[in-house]
Amino acid sequence: MNELSDPAKSTFWSRIPPVFQAVILFIITIWVVEIVDSVVLGERLQANGIGPRRVDGLDGILWAPFLHGGWRHLVSNTFPFALLGGLVALRGARYWFTTFAIVVLLGGGLTWLFAGGSNHIGASGVVFGFFGSLIGAAIFERRLAAGASALVAIMLYGGIIRGLAPQPGISWEGHLFGVLAGLVAAKILAEAREPRRQLPEPPLDDPYWEV
Repeated sequence: MNELSDPAKSTFWSRIPPVFQAVILFIITIWVVEIVDSVVLGERLQANGIGPRRVDGLDGILWAPFLHGGWRHLVSNTFPFALLGGLVALRGARYWFTTFAIVVLLGGGLTWLFAGGSNHIGASGVVFGFFGSLIGAAIFERRLAAGASALVAIMLYGGIIRGLAPQPGISWEGHLFGVLAGLVAAKILAEAREPRRQLPEPPLDDPYWEV
């Protein structure tokens, strides 16, 4: 006779909101890709990143966020992706997936058009995109929740803006265009502020409104 599975264990994953499942699955994916690339493929996948202004490097826009130049590179992107991606996920699944898509496509596209170098890889462009979207939401929406998320992002990872400065061996262009794409996403997805309530106009013939 088959034993019944523990309901707590069988439903743990299902209890996680889908948008946070997406964050977790992305992180699992980049780790699996790095393990396969390092252990099985001799790091051959790393060559499939964004190759600026090369036709054969155009598809790297899609692959670059999943590829990393070693374990240190991977670890340095994992934790900020989890935290900043989690903050963006708090705004809902539609917001997260749309932001992710805009950052990958627009940020990667601008990197392909304008960046130097021959191969750009790593999830850092998406990390910077999430950072830009959180700051942009605070700027464009001027809502308490958006401002609080931006403040947390700055407190945790405000130092990443150093990655926007030109430096050898780092895709600072990918970082820069990631931030810009995040700001664009925040502008597109900005929630309108609730209009202030207007006091009713006093009726002209009501004696109680006379001064």
